Amino acid sequence: MLSSVELNAAISSAGSIPAMPVSLREPRVNRLQPRAAGQIGQANPVFCLSVTVRRSTAWRLGGLAAVIALAAGGCSAAAGSAGAGAAGGTRSLTVAQAEAIYDSYVSASDSDAASGNAAQGLTRVAYAQWAVVKSQYMALSAAGTPVPRYRYGQPAFYVPSQTGSREWFVVTVRRQAVLGCQLSAATSTLILFERPKASLPWTVIGTATLEAALPGLARGQDGYAVPAADGDTGVLLRPDALGATQAAVVDEGPANPAAAVVGDGPLTTGLYGSQAAQASSDQAQGLQYQWLLEGSDYPQFELKTADGGALVIYAMALNTTTQHAGTSAGKPAAGSPISVPTAFVPLLGATNEVGYHEVITDWTFVYVAVDPPATAHGAKVDVIGSGGGPTYGHAY
Repeated sequence: MLSSVELNAAISSAGSIPAMPVSLREPRVNRLQPRAAGQIGQANPVFCLSVTVRRSTAWRLGGLAAVIALAAGGCSAAAGSAGAGAAGGTRSLTVAQAEAIYDSYVSASDSDAASGNAAQGLTRVAYAQWAVVKSQYMALSAAGTPVPRYRYGQPAFYVPSQTGSREWFVVTVRRQAVLGCQLSAATSTLILFERPKASLPWTVIGTATLEAALPGLARGQDGYAVPAADGDTGVLLRPDALGATQAAVVDEGPANPAAAVVGDGPLTTGLYGSQAAQASSDQAQGLQYQWLLEGSDYPQFELKTADGGALVIYAMALNTTTQHAGTSAGKPAAGSPISVPTAFVPLLGATNEVGYHEVITDWTFVYVAVDPPATAHGAKVDVIGSGGGPTYGHAY
């Protein structure tokens, strides 16, 4: 395994950045971050229920409410055949091959960063990771900051038995940022690799800093990890409803019924608290701040845990707006310029954008959550990791 210093760049917990392109600005089509141009589409959304709640907007998710009620009451159905089918895959990807893919990525991204080959570097990431990496390049370029260096420790591999053309695996590794002649504290990082089909290259599609150790993961008789299904009903929350349930807590706080099945923490109630505090601060200045955590069309992945639960890895977008109170001609009223947060200034489409009406700031995140088994009394979903950062800014 490679453990040498790597020039594969990241500013925060978002993960690996191979290099810096000349120009990365492009207009945002919608509030959800689009997949990178040229990346293959996936038919597996992060979850099937979409949260569209604003601060004073009523719930329109009867299906999600029913899922929460069943889970809170301990009435989840027994595990269905979908999960069992996923667990019965073949060993199309070996641990040895996954190790080689990881080593190749570390080496290639190091080379890309050392040579400044940003265009090539971006081909090594996709989906949520691409959106975050692209924006971090823009911030690095604007600040004139060199691509950060990282030192990686000994990785651990979780390779599921798989069926179909899509292949994927998870790596956990401790890493340190190299700050001049000093090393930062080591952080435990999860890296998700995927190849949708054999004709495409392997890419990193998500990274997250883990705030807690991974639970014990289930292993088949061959020693390989056991994948779970998006619609697995043997866990507290179906994995394809987990993101929407987390979003309900982030958007509405602990008073929302979803809090009955989602644990407190910095990535759930803590995120709600920080956003609510920002709204209160802005209100005192005559501004209106709104936030919305919502799903994306990026694929999500699940592994069975040893106790019958699931480890779920998925992407979300946190979209925010700050505007003057009131409307004029169908848009926010004009007023004195609204400050653009420093981290988003490099992401503006034009250097002369001024927030006379509104400032839009969006983040893209990859989350790691532990979904307990349906039979676990009093258990809640625990979001144990995240990675990401600013990915869009606009002022007008």
